[in-house]
Amino acid sequence: MRASGDPSATEAGNAAGGNAAGGNTEAGNTAAADRRGPSYDVLVVGGGIIGLVTAWRAALAGLRTAVADPGPGGGAARVAAGMLAAVTELHYGEQMLLGLNLASAARYPEFTAELEAASGRDIGFRACGTLAVALDSDDRAHLRELHALQERSGLASQWLSGRECRRLEPMLAPGVRGGLRVDGDHQVDPRRLATALLTACERAGVVFHRTFCERLEVARGRASGALLADGTAVSAGQVVLAAGSLSGKLAGVPEGVAPPVRPVKGQVVRLTVPRAFAPFLSRTVRAVVRGQDLYLVPRENGELVVGATSEEMGWDTTVTAGGVYELLRDAHELVPGITELPLTETLAGLRPATPDNAPVLGPTTLPGLLVATGHHRNGVLLTPVTGDAMAHALITGELPEWARPFAPSRFTAPTVPVREEQYA
Repeated sequence: MRASGDPSATEAGNAAGGNAAGGNTEAGNTAAADRRGPSYDVLVVGGGIIGLVTAWRAALAGLRTAVADPGPGGGAARVAAGMLAAVTELHYGEQMLLGLNLASAARYPEFTAELEAASGRDIGFRACGTLAVALDSDDRAHLRELHALQERSGLASQWLSGRECRRLEPMLAPGVRGGLRVDGDHQVDPRRLATALLTACERAGVVFHRTFCERLEVARGRASGALLADGTAVSAGQVVLAAGSLSGKLAGVPEGVAPPVRPVKGQVVRLTVPRAFAPFLSRTVRAVVRGQDLYLVPRENGELVVGATSEEMGWDTTVTAGGVYELLRDAHELVPGITELPLTETLAGLRPATPDNAPVLGPTTLPGLLVATGHHRNGVLLTPVTGDAMAHALITGELPEWARPFAPSRFTAPTVPVREEQYA
């Protein structure tokens, strides 16, 4: 796997504190420090939103931190819709995630205020709520079952008739048979979130190596840094592997230590709502059409994001005519007026998924190596708590109690039953 640093970033790291190369500040030690390359308390491999929030929190905790990535702020965040959907994303068999998702959703207002103050950038957080609707009797039955599961889980959602759904969102098709109103499921703009995290990292002193990471370096049975594609050998007291779906492919990671992540392809379409059409939708609208999940996420700036396919296609990120057609066809069935909107962008990205669709967080069995990956559909939603959990692990050597069910050890040890109340 490849992950990043340009010469200016390396020079900045060496200049940032004389002891970036092991505490040597005397002029006579400069040449030796240059040969060793820069040294940090924490090196984060991967500059997506998960890597950036980890680096930001580590730097705020006083750790000398660097990120290796050729294009920090990119990755899956450029494709994600940014739904903060702890309730409507509830799936059968994934209740272990529920408490973590709810805790992170509850953190978002405070997290937003802190990040926007630190970066000076708006991240597009909208407390607009979500409406999940059904288009036929089968979908209605499925949605009723989901509502029952939500109620059993103590979640707040309100069943609406088709007429009540159309009263909330007049652009919906007349055939809508019913729906769930979830006022607590909101949204954020992932691209703005990534940009704000990048700026906050820079202001906190995080050094960026904008090149690929070629391999993990291990010395005396401990992760000790990484070799970058530009030839820089970076030393670090701790290394965090946060490279999304590529996290399991980094050379140098011992067998059995790499996180079990795989890529899941998703295609999205972005449209623009002209002023003459506004307001088109006032909240996120979700549905299941022909057995496929569909969502429409309206931004305050007039953008409308339509997604998302879910395809087990390996590392393929091709935007296909079939994928775009299916999204627009299903979206038209849900909101007929959508075909009048200008098409502005089509994209495909890779979600990092694990065998249980939950993230992998914290220390591995290799001392000095931690992971933060496998967030699948919930990377944007789980950004605040991931940053909290990883900072705690980097400082104390272990995850906070509420995050321990998501440790890498769960794939090699018996699963411990999880109580939702432990996240309160």
